[in-house]
Amino acid sequence: MAAMPRHSSTAPAHFTPVPLAKAYRLLNHGPTVLVSAEHDGAHNVMSAAWACALDFSPPKVTVVIDKATRTRELVDASGAFALQLPTLAMAALTVGIGTDSAKALPDKLQRHGVRLFHAPGHAVPLVHGCAGWLVCRVLPEPRNEQAYDLFIGEVVAAWADERVFRDGHWHFDEAPDALRTLHYVAGGQFYATGASVKV
Repeated sequence: MAAMPRHSSTAPAHFTPVPLAKAYRLLNHGPTVLVSAEHDGAHNVMSAAWACALDFSPPKVTVVIDKATRTRELVDASGAFALQLPTLAMAALTVGIGTDSAKALPDKLQRHGVRLFHAPGHAVPLVHGCAGWLVCRVLPEPRNEQAYDLFIGEVVAAWADERVFRDGHWHFDEAPDALRTLHYVAGGQFYATGASVKV
């Protein structure tokens, strides 16, 4: 059996709760996400470019999770997933776990240095190093899920790295560049979130 990635119950140092009424702001700027799920002791993480905020109250998100992936199997079985916002410092990791399949490479998380932890009271594994985390329960829409691989999730808990997101707002201009979120284009190319423009 392949070695598993390191798990910890210890959250990152800057892991700060985000009020659910502000959770949509974590996704509103269109970042690439990492999707994680766990069921019956098995877990996985994949990258996804197609995720967005859907509603405010209760907060909802959408994400496309291909039915060919191991993560999809875990989401289907558990009824839950997490969306995480990888940072500029995690660009290579994000490409690696989005390119490699856990079905072909069961140790893909370890190969790419993914470190997981669990937030108290939540079974979905979360990825160290991200700028934001949203734990979601699936709101079943079987036709959308089968025809379009499109999932709707209700956000049940959210956190952010307080160095870059606090008081319900992003502070990219004040944070280290390594904490900027990623926006995928194609072929391994990203843009990092840029400067703020206030009108």
